[in-house]
Amino acid sequence: MTTSTGTNRDYDIIVQGATGFTGTLVAEYLLRKYGADGDLKWALAGRSKKRLQLVRDGLGLNASTLDLIVADSFDKDALRKMTSRTCVVLTAVGPYALYGDDLVAACVETGTHYCDLAGEVHWIQKMIDTHQEQASQKGVKIVHCCGFDSVPMDIGVWFLQDAAYEKYGAYCKSISMMVKATKGTVSGGTLASMMNIIKESQKDRTIARALIQPYSLNPEGEREGPDTRDQQKVVYRADAKTWTAPFVMAGVNTKVVRRSHALAGYPYGREFRYDESVVTGRGISGWLKGAVMVVSLGALMFFASFTATRNLLQRFVLAKPGEGPDRALQKNGFFNLMQIGKLPDGTVIRGRITGDQDPGYGSTSKMLSECAVCLAKDDLDAEGGVWTPASVMAKPLIKRLRENAGLTFDLRD
Repeated sequence: MTTSTGTNRDYDIIVQGATGFTGTLVAEYLLRKYGADGDLKWALAGRSKKRLQLVRDGLGLNASTLDLIVADSFDKDALRKMTSRTCVVLTAVGPYALYGDDLVAACVETGTHYCDLAGEVHWIQKMIDTHQEQASQKGVKIVHCCGFDSVPMDIGVWFLQDAAYEKYGAYCKSISMMVKATKGTVSGGTLASMMNIIKESQKDRTIARALIQPYSLNPEGEREGPDTRDQQKVVYRADAKTWTAPFVMAGVNTKVVRRSHALAGYPYGREFRYDESVVTGRGISGWLKGAVMVVSLGALMFFASFTATRNLLQRFVLAKPGEGPDRALQKNGFFNLMQIGKLPDGTVIRGRITGDQDPGYGSTSKMLSECAVCLAKDDLDAEGGVWTPASVMAKPLIKRLRENAGLTFDLRD
């Protein structure tokens, strides 16, 4: 097997952070779907040999042949040695702004493709600005946001636009994504990343600007467009006949979708608009539900803005990195997303995206895994650079998500 440099490697994928909650779910999925001795060659990595052994033992006898690699997030030599042995590094070690810099740099240096679960806009922007040129020159594909943020939304826009063009011969001038229903818990890693973002943005106002600016992940020099800030209040959507509230993950997803569009050369037109929200229902009850969500989110952001209350939240209220729901909640979880696309002539096209497990862990671990397999095994047209899921592997990835990861992408009447 070879990677971007044409060099033979020991593995297709190395799972970095395999001892964490999500990393272990990834290992379980890869073992269940691809086996330990099949066509996909993969290994487990982390900072503790003892904990890696415990994870491998917990996977059962079928995993006994998996290699274990010790590499700490701050050990640059170990990271270079690890990345030089594989075609792709899949990492679940977050917050990425704290633990991701050296790993991305090592992947670029050694010609190794990379994917993660990062949803930290300021850090992704930093990786784009730091590594885009060298990654492009070396043929290295760096792909962030390969979990619930932002695979269903990013691939979903590609799907709906592809369907619109096939059916009507034109692309949508705007797409709105609304979360109809979810069941599951927010990832402890996601919450830790949010707290770290708030902390860092208070020290550096450029971080705050990156979070607010709608096009901050676009290529340098192309960070302007028609979209404004993400929804901040309760809004009635006549096209869906429902009240909507802000979606906490829109701040990442919308920017990823816009970067995908920019990297594709603006096929939908430079006036294309995209937004996200949460469905709260009709009538006064729908408005009240939305209002409660706005107040609750505002209160969380307010208390997280102060060191003392932020520490209390992290210690006593919020889930911690490495923690997650039990098996029953993972398997019984789901998500259901609604899309409304509008063509230039006013025609409306609707789509639905679903996942068969909780979005933060069960579905996310499957999506991340399939992104890594796609990078390792599929013939991708894109050259090197810092990509988004849709811009680098939309067509093969949507096939994998449908066949292997329990996601659906369908048109609705």
